[in-house]
Amino acid sequence: MDLKSLIREINDFPREGINYKDVSTLLLNGPAYRQAIQELAAQCMHKHAELIVCPKARGLMIGAPLAYILGTGLLTLSLPSQPEDVFTWHYDLEFGDRPADLDRDIIKPEMKVLVVDELLATGGTAAKAVRLIEELGAEVAGTVFLIELTGLGGRVKIQDYDTISLIQYNY
Repeated sequence: MDLKSLIREINDFPREGINYKDVSTLLLNGPAYRQAIQELAAQCMHKHAELIVCPKARGLMIGAPLAYILGTGLLTLSLPSQPEDVFTWHYDLEFGDRPADLDRDIIKPEMKVLVVDELLATGGTAAKAVRLIEELGAEVAGTVFLIELTGLGGRVKIQDYDTISLIQYNY
């Protein structure tokens, strides 16, 4: 099945010159969604990850079923503040700064972690997630994306890590 043909492009969104890749049209097609997750899982099995971290809530669309198949834990970094010993980090997005709070005891030293998101564009979010995981003493086993916009240089920011992207656009 041609998964790329199932992703809707919205021209000039969220601003002029950007063609948004809407994965909801792929997710609505059960067999295609299953195929995408199974293909990613097959490429990740050998990594023996213990935890999948999704830097943004949107990554859960890919990270949650992937964690289920791989038998790992799952965490999104878009958590609200918690009363425990919290580690707060800020990362820049194309449209502003965003904080994320994380209980310091969730990601354990030497834990093998996969960073999973729906899209790799400029790589800023993924790179920040990688740095956070390493700062907490865990090992980044790789980065995984449903879509990669290859022309935006995101892979360069995470070049030291095995990166998997299922669908690529020359953007």
